[in-house]
Amino acid sequence: MHTDTERCVRAVQSKDARFDGWFFTAVVTTRIYCRPSCPVVPPKAENMTFYPSAAACQQAGFRACKRCRPDSSPGSPEWNQRADLVARAMRLIADGVVDREGVPGLAARLGYSARQVERQLRTELGAGPLALARAQRAQTARLLIETTALPMAEIAFAAGFSSIRTFNDTVREVFALAPGELRARARKPAGAAAPATPGVLSLRLPFRAPLNPDNLFGHLIATGVPGVEEWRDGAYRRTLNLPYGHGVVALTPHPDHIGCRLSLTDPRDMTIAISRCRRMLDLDADPAAVDDRLRSDPLLAPLVDKAPGRRVPRTVDEAEFAVRAVLGQQVSTAAARTHAARLVTAHGERVEDPEGGLTHLFPTPEALAALDPESLALPRSRRTTLTTLVRHLADGSLRLGAESGWDEARARLTELPGFGPWTVEVIAMRALGDPDAFLPSDLGIRRAAKELGLPHTPAALTARAAAWRPWRAYAVQYLWATDDHPINVIPA
Repeated sequence: MHTDTERCVRAVQSKDARFDGWFFTAVVTTRIYCRPSCPVVPPKAENMTFYPSAAACQQAGFRACKRCRPDSSPGSPEWNQRADLVARAMRLIADGVVDREGVPGLAARLGYSARQVERQLRTELGAGPLALARAQRAQTARLLIETTALPMAEIAFAAGFSSIRTFNDTVREVFALAPGELRARARKPAGAAAPATPGVLSLRLPFRAPLNPDNLFGHLIATGVPGVEEWRDGAYRRTLNLPYGHGVVALTPHPDHIGCRLSLTDPRDMTIAISRCRRMLDLDADPAAVDDRLRSDPLLAPLVDKAPGRRVPRTVDEAEFAVRAVLGQQVSTAAARTHAARLVTAHGERVEDPEGGLTHLFPTPEALAALDPESLALPRSRRTTLTTLVRHLADGSLRLGAESGWDEARARLTELPGFGPWTVEVIAMRALGDPDAFLPSDLGIRRAAKELGLPHTPAALTARAAAWRPWRAYAVQYLWATDDHPINVIPA
C-alpha cells in the first residue's frame, strides 16, 4: 500500500487509525516517522514519504515519533492473510527466530537460501531480516523501559540485544533518547495499575477497531482445558510453553485494548509470548476489510451489522491445537475438554501459579509420542489418529508452525489416518491461521446457513461462499454466533 501515495496522503490527513501498521509516514523535513493516525498537524504532502515497515524507516535514517509511538501500532494484517515466503518470514521474525537462530536458521525453516530471503524481504519491506529483527528488539526494549522497573541490563538481554552497548546505541538511534531518558518521559496509561505480584508485567495490546470479544474469548473459555486455561476475575488465563522457559498470561478485553498480564520464568521470552498472544486473539486483523466483504452478501450483512469486528480465535501452540482437534472429533465440547485434561494430568509438565488455578503446560508432541495407546479412553480408530499425529509432529515430518505453507500443511494432514475435511480445515483456521479456511460440513454452520436462507448442503454452501473469499474463516465466526452456545458468550 505504501506505493499508493495519494491514498496514503489522504489517510494521514484524516488521521485514519485503520491504516496504522499498514504503512509508515516519514517526514523529510524533521527526519521523524509516524503512524498514519499521528495526532500532530499533518505535514505538507510534498514533505511526506512512505515506507512499508518501521525497519525501513530506521534504515533510511528516520527516528520514531515521540507522540504517536509508531513502533507500538498493530502489526500489518498482511502477514496473517498470506502464506508466501515474505509472510511466513515475518511471522517467524515476530516469533524471535532471527534472535535465536540467526538469518541462516530463518532461511532453513523456510526452505530457501539466506540470499533469497534477504532479497524478497528487501523488495517488499525495504529492509532485510536483521533490520526487521532489530526494529522488533527496539520496540520490545521501549515497552520494557516504559512499563517495568527492570534494570536496563536485564531489559537489554530480555529484548534480545547481545550487549548493553548495542542496546544503548539502538535505543538512542531509534528514539533519539537514551534508555534512562525514555523511562523518565514515560507516562502511565490511563487505567493502568502497577502489578500486584513482583515479576508480573502489565501491558496493553492494541488492535484495529472494532473488536467483538464475545465469540473470541467465549470460544477460548468454553473449550479451555482445566489446568492449562481458566477464566478468572474477568480475564482469560493460560500457561505458555516458550523457547527459554514457560509463562502464565492473563488477557482482559477492554474497549480500546487488550490488557495483558504476563509472568515469565525467562524474560527473553517476552517478545515471543506477546507475539503468540496477539496471534491467538487475531489482533492484527483488518476488520474493515473483512466486514466490508462479508456485508456484500445480503444474508450475511445483518449478522455483521449487529456485531461487527468478530475475530477468529486461534492458538498459542499449533501442535497443541492439532492434538485438541483430534480429541474433539465427533464429541461434545465438554467431552473434548475431559479427554484433553486427562492428557495434561498424565503427560504435561507441572507449573506453579500463585495467582490462580493453572497447574500444567500442555504436553509436547515429544512427551505424547511416548504414551501407551491403550491408556487412552478413546475409540481405537481415534487412538491411531492421535498417535500417528504426535509421532509426525515429534519427528518433524509434519510442521504446523509459523513457517508452514497452508496448502502443504493441508496436504500432509490429509495423508494421516482419521483426518477428514472438517479436522483439516479447523486446524487450518485456528492453528495455521488461514483466514479463508472453511467448514461447510460443520453441523453448526449448516444449521445457521439453513436458518438464514443460505444453501446448507456442503457443496452448495461452498459455491455460495466463494463470494466471501478470502475471509471465509470470519464468515464461520458470524455463522457460529447465531447459535445459543457457550462459545459465543463471555461468562459474567
